[in-house]
Amino acid sequence: MQEYVYLIVPFLTLIIAQIIKFTIESIQARKLKWGRLLNGMGGMPSSHTSFCFSITMLIGFKLGFTTPLFAVSLVFSLIIAYDSMGLRMESGKQAVVINHILDEIFSKNTKEGFKHLKEQLGHSPIEVFFGAVLGTVVSFLFS
Repeated sequence: MQEYVYLIVPFLTLIIAQIIKFTIESIQARKLKWGRLLNGMGGMPSSHTSFCFSITMLIGFKLGFTTPLFAVSLVFSLIIAYDSMGLRMESGKQAVVINHILDEIFSKNTKEGFKHLKEQLGHSPIEVFFGAVLGTVVSFLFS
């Protein structure tokens, strides 16, 4: 198992993040939100960030925080975290507006071939922060 730790830890972290999202959103909705187990966009914690930070921190814990590999991994993890708060969050806001416009233009009874866009695409800074914390904790447990 140790030879696969750099694959196992990120995917385990991803599964844990999705289970946390499923649990939080099921409690909030007071019903089971099964779709959250497979849909990683948006929500608490950021599964993208936890996935990336788990391997980044595992590299740091196992190989050292001064290695070039850690630096490269950290840079890419930060880009993914930034993107999830920036571009994807703005795309989600645009989807809300587009869906509202479509609702205003077309009545609910008219089928014009338009489907509502997915609105929960990005993450708030706190969701990204807790994604990084989750990735760090899981990688620490396996280092």
